[in-house]
Amino acid sequence: MLTDTIFEDDRWRAAGLAALSERGAVAALAHLGLEPAEYEIAVLGCDDARIATLNGDFRDKPTATNVLSWPSEDLAAEAPGGTPWPPEPEDDEPHHLGDIALAWETCGREAAEQGIAFEQHVTHLIVHGVLHLLGYDHMRDADATLMERLEAEILGNLGLPNPYGEDDGPDGA
Repeated sequence: MLTDTIFEDDRWRAAGLAALSERGAVAALAHLGLEPAEYEIAVLGCDDARIATLNGDFRDKPTATNVLSWPSEDLAAEAPGGTPWPPEPEDDEPHHLGDIALAWETCGREAAEQGIAFEQHVTHLIVHGVLHLLGYDHMRDADATLMERLEAEILGNLGLPNPYGEDDGPDGA
């Protein structure tokens, strides 16, 4: 399995986080031409209090958020300057891409506010987190556009709608 799911909040177990994580992560890697069997990702299902602590410890923002990710390496998605991308396993063991954490209450509230299924929103956040592990970000407009396009394509491959509301595709076509 690509994902190793850790349950700090049992509501995640009941919601099927392990299956949602595996599905979203496999789809993201496959879309980018990576072999999922060569990688591993740890996924933590926690609550808002725990993610606020993690957000404070690692980002100096002690508030709840929907998803956090910690890449095992500092990767650049476009590999400027010859940075090796994608990361390749060094031996027969899967390459650990990093860790993702999701907060139950924030994810639930956002899904309700957006009028979408909880599972759909969580799958989107897993895809989003995996892209971060691979070096994608959304700090600059061009990077955000690329990341959003990839997310929409990956989710579309899973039969899920574009989370950014563009009914006819990420490029408007």
